[in-house]
Amino acid sequence: MTGPTVIATTCPYCGVGCGVDVRISKSGEEVALQNVSGSPEHPANHGRLCIKGSKLAQTQQSQSRLLSPVMDGEEVSWQQAISAVAQGLKHSIAEHGADSVAFYVSGQLLSEDYYVANKLLKGYIGSANIDTNSRLCMSSAVSGYKRAFGADAVPCCYEDLEQTDLLILTGSNAAWTHPVLYQRIERAKAIRPQMKVVVIDPRRTASCESGDLHLALKPGTDVALFNGLLAFLDQHNALDKAYIQAHTSGFESCLDKASDWSVATVAEYCDLAEADVLAFYRCFAASDRAVTAFCMGVNQSSSGTDKVNAIINCHLASGKIGRPGCGPFSLTGQPNAMGGREVGGLATMLAAHLEFQNPEHRDWLQGFWQSPAMAQKPGLTATELVSAMESGQIKALWIMGTNPLVSLPDRSRVERALNNCPLVVVSEVAASNDTLKYAHISLPARPWAEKDGTVTNSERRISRQRAVLPPTGQAKADWQIISQVAQAMGFNGFDYTSPAQIFVEHAQLTALHNQGSRALDLSALTELTEQQYQQLEPVQWPVNSNYPQGCKRLFTDGKFFTDNERARFIALEVREPKQRCSTDFPFVLNSGRIRDQWHTMTRTGNCAELMAHQHSPFVAMHPLDAADLGIEAGQLMVLSSALSNGKVILELQLTQDQRRGELYAPMHWNNEFCSHGSIAHLYRADCDPHSMQPELKHAAVNLSRADFGAYGLLLSRQPLAVPALQKLADYWLKIPLAEGVCYQLASVSDSPKWHQAMAALLPTEQQLASHGQALNCLALDQQRLSWALFTDPTGPIELPLDWLNTELGNQTCDSEALSALLRRSPRQSQGRQICSCFGIGEQAILAAISEGHDSIGKLGQQLGCGTGCGSCKAELSALIDSSARPSVDPDKIIIQEAV
Repeated sequence: MTGPTVIATTCPYCGVGCGVDVRISKSGEEVALQNVSGSPEHPANHGRLCIKGSKLAQTQQSQSRLLSPVMDGEEVSWQQAISAVAQGLKHSIAEHGADSVAFYVSGQLLSEDYYVANKLLKGYIGSANIDTNSRLCMSSAVSGYKRAFGADAVPCCYEDLEQTDLLILTGSNAAWTHPVLYQRIERAKAIRPQMKVVVIDPRRTASCESGDLHLALKPGTDVALFNGLLAFLDQHNALDKAYIQAHTSGFESCLDKASDWSVATVAEYCDLAEADVLAFYRCFAASDRAVTAFCMGVNQSSSGTDKVNAIINCHLASGKIGRPGCGPFSLTGQPNAMGGREVGGLATMLAAHLEFQNPEHRDWLQGFWQSPAMAQKPGLTATELVSAMESGQIKALWIMGTNPLVSLPDRSRVERALNNCPLVVVSEVAASNDTLKYAHISLPARPWAEKDGTVTNSERRISRQRAVLPPTGQAKADWQIISQVAQAMGFNGFDYTSPAQIFVEHAQLTALHNQGSRALDLSALTELTEQQYQQLEPVQWPVNSNYPQGCKRLFTDGKFFTDNERARFIALEVREPKQRCSTDFPFVLNSGRIRDQWHTMTRTGNCAELMAHQHSPFVAMHPLDAADLGIEAGQLMVLSSALSNGKVILELQLTQDQRRGELYAPMHWNNEFCSHGSIAHLYRADCDPHSMQPELKHAAVNLSRADFGAYGLLLSRQPLAVPALQKLADYWLKIPLAEGVCYQLASVSDSPKWHQAMAALLPTEQQLASHGQALNCLALDQQRLSWALFTDPTGPIELPLDWLNTELGNQTCDSEALSALLRRSPRQSQGRQICSCFGIGEQAILAAISEGHDSIGKLGQQLGCGTGCGSCKAELSALIDSSARPSVDPDKIIIQEAV
């Protein structure tokens, strides 16, 4: 047994790019992950982690892993699998041409993985049909930056969020999606109370906790709001005319388009109070420094690129760019979405910021790779790939590290497309997910703890992702799998033996014919040795002779990457969302993330601690809308859209944080965790014409109460397979617990035979006990609870998860506990978990408030809640308000008029 070793790596969740210190121990050949903590030295997080990052050790579960290659349901050797993939791709190319092949990759890949995939398809197969799930989150930001700056170049750094006078969070619930950044914002505001924070979001989110003003605008009206700001700056002598004249072009035509948007016109169109619009405009005009941080709420729109450029226009017009505390800042959604953009992971770009539109660039890249073919035009983007599969144009698709059935819009169409594709290859960590069911060949990839390479975060900071555990089973690195397939296809140039070799090649490509003409330049890293690569410290690109230690901010000299080195103003028309409400579909459905879950829950969904905060897929609605429809909180609702494909059933939550006529649902749930929780069925594949990013924030939907005859709650020590659940109930929801699993069930029949089915599913030596003519029953295995079933004809059954978990954990079940279980009389529960860091429930918090701990600070001192990742502070504040000031309406917070 050797002493613990600490390995510095990075977090695999959002785009903050937090440094993580992982403590491991070794005993002979066994390596164990003991715990994780934030890296104090890493400049992205300075030792802090959110709840998801702090639970990384609990999400490394080998029992749910894909551990060997699988072909047509049978395990095979790597040699067989590699040969089958290579032959399948070669056959498709020979019979149907290079453009019959496509790759769909992920921001979960490392830059080295991305690089090799892009090189194989664009430079050797000769097709640009490689796109990434970053298309769904960041491509509008890419298009907006390129239109304005001539390059996909984020101008800001995280320090700007702390140094600004005015921070605008638009389309971003950073408190939940980028918690560590939000903590930095909170601390900065505590140090400088004069710093203002404006939150622009149709919903009142946790990020409003630190906000001075919340603009709950009508969905899809962002361009009008920022066009109005530009007109206001012009009308109130708040333009930086010297900057406009020296460093930009196109201002007059841009202003001409915006000039009709007065404060009154904007307020009416955006459904805002004039006073709030005026307060925002005055604050922006009066602030010397302003940062606009934006995310999915801006990007995931059929006018997402225009929204980005509307923001950029205002920063250019006021000279609030290229200085500390200034700039339009795209907050990246995934850990390596930026890295994928650098190496050409999008179908619309070449590697290293080279452009398809430039024939010289294509020649440079082919010469550098010494490749036999080079894609000559942009390829198919994500939604276009689906259409091409459905029509038969794409014959072979290789999916790497993503679950498109859950994330792409119009799920039924994606299902049809995958069914129609002759060869579907999936590189995956999990043994089962929605997409794997369509795979002809499944390849075991390495997860976060076993991956080695680099990632790039939202502020252009490249960090080392170091493997902390040896590979499990036969899992391989993605770059290894791709390289071996390339070699099996007969291609040279893929004889890599380490990710360091790939990174150096990537760095050399960024330096190719680049004397400052391209933003991405890693020329100072082109001669890294293996040891230097292993020791590489976090660094922001460009990293070259001018910036050997990296560069915090871009455009400090007022020079951009356009032909004339001037930034471009973009004249913008206001466009409505593509999907409009109607009498049949009267509600706007917004989508997004929740606090403790990540993407499609492959990691976080199996962690009981991360499920405790919000364990059910839900739809949030304003109470007055619910009253009009005669529906109540807790009921199961059927959501439908004009697509009429697939059934979506969600639990109703009521909150005044929603605007009337609008709904909100999380995007995480899938068919591994819920029979009808995937909201991808409701969204059309309407895309922005510039970025081809789907509109995933605006669907027109209807909802009605689900018609079930009986409801059940099943508590089981052993998980049930999805096919068994499908036979058991018409609707089911899986909720992992520390000691087992809880399932919510619903049946169309009013007398389902659930207890007989359970006895058949788990035919161990068990003692059955029942109550109420076997409507409630349980099974004991040597006096220990094996499973328990509760039923109710009226609605979903809610029992406290902590109580249920305790019953599963008990070694013996005495007669009193048995009787209580059957009567559904739970012991004292801590209620819904609010603070995941310290496991603090709602009841304990309410009790502490009643005892006088009536502030977030006092609650932190008493219970610890709010002192960890800080993501629960908004809910703590809401509990304090509801206890002390139930009549206060928190909808409006007004900024004092700026002087």
